[in-house]
Amino acid sequence: MYKIMTPGPVQVPENVRLARSRSTTNADLDPIFYDEYKELCELISSLLHTENETLILSGEGILGLEAACATLTEPGDRVLVIDNGIYGAGFADFVTMYGGEPILYTADYLNEIDVDELAAYLEEHHDFKYAAVVHCDTPSGVLNDVHRICPLLKSYGILTVVDSVSGMFGNQLDVGKAQCDIVCGGSQKAVSAPPGLTFVTISEDAKYAMEHRKTPVASFYCNLNIFKGYYEKQWFPYTMPISDIYGLAAAMENIKKDAGLYERHHRIAEAVRNAIQDAGLENHLQSGFSDTVTVFNVPAGMKADDILNRMKERHNIMLSGSFGDLEGKVIRIGHMGASANEADMTATMAALEETLEFLGFEMNHSLLNSFVHYLK
Repeated sequence: MYKIMTPGPVQVPENVRLARSRSTTNADLDPIFYDEYKELCELISSLLHTENETLILSGEGILGLEAACATLTEPGDRVLVIDNGIYGAGFADFVTMYGGEPILYTADYLNEIDVDELAAYLEEHHDFKYAAVVHCDTPSGVLNDVHRICPLLKSYGILTVVDSVSGMFGNQLDVGKAQCDIVCGGSQKAVSAPPGLTFVTISEDAKYAMEHRKTPVASFYCNLNIFKGYYEKQWFPYTMPISDIYGLAAAMENIKKDAGLYERHHRIAEAVRNAIQDAGLENHLQSGFSDTVTVFNVPAGMKADDILNRMKERHNIMLSGSFGDLEGKVIRIGHMGASANEADMTATMAALEETLEFLGFEMNHSLLNSFVHYLK
């Protein structure tokens, strides 16, 4: 088995794997499971510092993003798509799919969103039903300050849909403080559970907009309204993947008990980025660095696949390339959730140093030694 040091999926702790092997019941008919599901949803809301309702959906993180857009968007709705990354721009496809008109606010892909510039734009352009923003855009690793962006949008009465699949529980996220209307997460990133679940927190403002549509939602599976009153009715709109939910519950309990969660993510991320720079490599971004993923440019004369293949074949460690315009141009190191630990990151930096030197890169400083130095 490879050591998984990618920006999702990540390594899964033993207690999460064991939780998924529990004996199962009929999730549709057993009232105890309805209690377990609801209590887990309430725990997720609590960990995200919000009283907004959380729903857990059966599907990978993309399902949450599409469901948010499907349930909010009506034909002709103008939707602001805040675009400084591949996933940011990708929201436009969901908006268009459900009949909306996406208006892209495109910014520099090497930097976080400049909130002052966005504020100036909104002074002239604010006729939008909702805005879509990515917290952490994983292909480049850029982190946007949703704690400033979402309240700014809210001041104009614009609802917000936030993709924090790769951000939450590795970077601080206070949904209440940020006034986010819908926030989407996923099981396979910093949560450290297997892929297969997404969860969304939904504000009362978002619920009002979704429930007072003029047209029906053009989907069943992507319709968040179908969960309304599920607990009172003791009825799920489709059968819940009970083993996955048991695993997610264990993962969320791990997060609840992890007092050093955010400090550890930040310290490791800073050490990786500083070591990358000291070695003479180039961090891909100029600003807005996420604590869940580091992205560096492939050195001139090298191929991304050569780096990735040697890391796997020689060192049994899996890193990631990227996609879209970044395909073949960058390498991504995941340090999120269970993978954000000193031992695995030290092994990864040692292996990456050997790999790059084998492929002909001359380092200014030892990648491993610099990493260990910055961890202190």
